[in-house]
Amino acid sequence: MSSRNSKLIEQLKKIDNLEIIERTSDVKRLSKDFYNYSPILEKKLDGCIADLAVRPIDQNAVKKVAEICWEFAIPLTLRGSGTGNYGQAVPLFKGIVMQMNCLNKIEEFYPETGFVKVQSGCLMGDLNKELEKYGRELRLLPSTWKTATIGGFIAGGSGGIGSIRWGFLRDPGNLIGLEAVTINEEPKLLRFDAEESEPLNHAYGTNGIITSLLIATDIKRKWYSIVIDCEGLNKTIEILKTCTTAAIDLKLGAILEKDIVDQMPSWFKGKSKSHKILIQSTLGGIKTIELICKKYEVNSFLLGEEDKLTNGISEVVWNHTTLHMRAKDKNWTYLQMLLPLDKEFELINSLREKWGKNILWHLEAVSQQGVPRLAALPVIKWHSSDQINQIIDNCKKLGAIIFNPHVLTVEGGGLGVIDSDQVKAKLKFDPKGLLNPGKLQGWEIKDEFNI
Repeated sequence: MSSRNSKLIEQLKKIDNLEIIERTSDVKRLSKDFYNYSPILEKKLDGCIADLAVRPIDQNAVKKVAEICWEFAIPLTLRGSGTGNYGQAVPLFKGIVMQMNCLNKIEEFYPETGFVKVQSGCLMGDLNKELEKYGRELRLLPSTWKTATIGGFIAGGSGGIGSIRWGFLRDPGNLIGLEAVTINEEPKLLRFDAEESEPLNHAYGTNGIITSLLIATDIKRKWYSIVIDCEGLNKTIEILKTCTTAAIDLKLGAILEKDIVDQMPSWFKGKSKSHKILIQSTLGGIKTIELICKKYEVNSFLLGEEDKLTNGISEVVWNHTTLHMRAKDKNWTYLQMLLPLDKEFELINSLREKWGKNILWHLEAVSQQGVPRLAALPVIKWHSSDQINQIIDNCKKLGAIIFNPHVLTVEGGGLGVIDSDQVKAKLKFDPKGLLNPGKLQGWEIKDEFNI
């Protein structure tokens, strides 16, 4: 160990309520997430390992770590449960990984608004269970919600189960405020309202250390899961779109092409060799969906109340679909995109004609600014990075917006443009660029934009 690292550890040991992790196997594990979904990221990130890891128990320990990182000019990468797929929590330049899962308290529930204030390391499964006591539930959930932290979801996620009604995390009204520690000469714990929080939302922890969040919740409902069998993919899409525009409450709406269904767990596959529509709605909404199925002459199967099912459809949607595909064959990877409005058929049919079974279609119903849309997380048989780039180019030319899971930066995985507010926030709260360096493209080229 270098003398610099020895001095660093010596200073860290003086901090109360801080666990220091030096064992190589543990540091290596805490330097990884699920970036191996992408062969491109796997090649880039496999050798990226921090010098050491720490776990703060309280906000004061977070501030002290920030002070030491500033003093030693040490990169600091934040981590929740490490369930992300974009390499958000992987340290590109060694330094310290700080796992936030010990800051896991639910601080306050506000019954008059349904807002909840919660520390960033709280597991979303635990938070949802606590909210049940107040007749509430989380609006948005990743497929990994049982093990993901709420801070990791806000910093590294974008949407998921619930996006059919509530859109995406960065849509106004989902994140109400947050508290974060700066990393500068005198680190401070600052409070941000909804507008001030925007640059820290989905920023991979590059411009502030989020310690707690104030988020909006929804009324707790009994959600029932129903599966619809359908033969033609175009007809399947039409039925899902009809359901999303009906006057019913919806939590989830997804389509799995039959070739994907064949690779799902045995409890889900069933006997029918068909495409499947997966929907979560209230019991009243299920009645409407059954009428829609009757109109289209397709069969539906009510599985029951989602929370009471041993295996619910939440386990086979969003990125869990990709997870199950990769469990059968590691050569499957994926893309994420928002399909062009009312031109979904054209895009899918064009790509099916060109790429055949190299692309299998997995669609998710979402809302964008209140308008029902279809997102796609197609699974792709990996051949080369050139192939992935060609598919991305094809999709863009056909009008899709790509959220590329094969790149490292916030911008590359998002809308592909520099967010000057994110860069300005980093300049203000992390002027040395120590937080998760290499992940915010706008910071690397800020001089070109006169930021």
